[in-house]
Amino acid sequence: MTISRRVQGIKPSPTLTITAKAKAMKAEGIDVIGFGAGEPDFDTPDHIKKAAIRALEDGFTKYTPAGGIDELKDAVIRKFKRDNELDYDRTHILVSCGGKHCLYNSAQVLFDTGDEVIIPSPYWVSYPPIVTLADAVPVILETTEESGFKMDPDDLRRTITKRTKALVLNSPCNPTGTTYTESELRVIADIVLEKGIYVISDEIYEKIVYDGIKHSSIASFDKEIRERTIIVHGVSKTYSMTGWRIGFAAGPSSIIEGMNKIQGQSTSNPTSISQKASQEALDGPQDVVQAMVEEFQKRRNYVIDRFNSMEGVSCIKPGGAFYAFPNFSSYVGKSFGGKPMRDSVDLADYLLDVARVAVVPGDAFGAEGFERLSFATSMENIEKGMDRIEKALKELD
Repeated sequence: MTISRRVQGIKPSPTLTITAKAKAMKAEGIDVIGFGAGEPDFDTPDHIKKAAIRALEDGFTKYTPAGGIDELKDAVIRKFKRDNELDYDRTHILVSCGGKHCLYNSAQVLFDTGDEVIIPSPYWVSYPPIVTLADAVPVILETTEESGFKMDPDDLRRTITKRTKALVLNSPCNPTGTTYTESELRVIADIVLEKGIYVISDEIYEKIVYDGIKHSSIASFDKEIRERTIIVHGVSKTYSMTGWRIGFAAGPSSIIEGMNKIQGQSTSNPTSISQKASQEALDGPQDVVQAMVEEFQKRRNYVIDRFNSMEGVSCIKPGGAFYAFPNFSSYVGKSFGGKPMRDSVDLADYLLDVARVAVVPGDAFGAEGFERLSFATSMENIEKGMDRIEKALKELD
């Protein structure tokens, strides 16, 4: 049996692989601390769950329009007006089965064979495969720990060619937590308009920001950049609704119409019940979000302080999201029991097999020598996990 080249050219998600292995070990009775999964450990708020129950009781269990119900689209429109001062109508909005689904649909609509798509590294693991599955070419723009993992505008300008179709922008960023300021985004917007490319702006972590940082959307600056931007968003991270699978996109009506066509011929509509719950999430009380973010900030401060106190480890303080991205490169080349740590994958395997701590290797994010840890777990788990990591690092020679 022959499988397509496009499938042969991509790998399974390393985040899901690590998480599955950790869960399997837990099922065997092994005490594993999981820092792999990128989802809040809080329950979905009660008022959102009650909206889903009402939908069930009302019999709202049938097909909906492929691109989402009007009531949810209107809630999304209100969200963008309230939070980002962006004016959209229903023709600019698509509701999909998660933010990843929006990204996939946008790539299928925007890219043709040979188009180049600039992806700053470190990047979320699914960006390059989504581009590849559209027969386009991921072009990785490297950033540095010293710059806070932010793009240098001159590097961005030099990387754009005649074949460049789009830039993928993720702020706050998974895996680094890097968050661009409004002034930094305005510089990027000027380059985008100068070169005539598109921006796919992944803003899924918009609400999870710290230290008084205010999220800025690149699409909010003026009509010209808005017509060049596809915003990808969703309810998964903000409202602890990862399993509900609702994302949404906003952008030029012609692109949204194309994404709706793709969706109509692939998945059809997102789950009806989840759409009603998401409408309540966007329109209902928002205080639960702030409470969650405050707890995340406490955990972040502890994790970052612990890493930066460990010998040979450095870790920038993330401005958003719920990940730490420590640099363990000084431990690459060391060994345990005669087994060398050749790269971040070996180190992640060591931490899981010996220290019983699950992390995701940095090479999956385009950053060898780093590891990603999610602090979306209890302080008890975090403290225990950090103790195990520190002890395991000291045992390498």
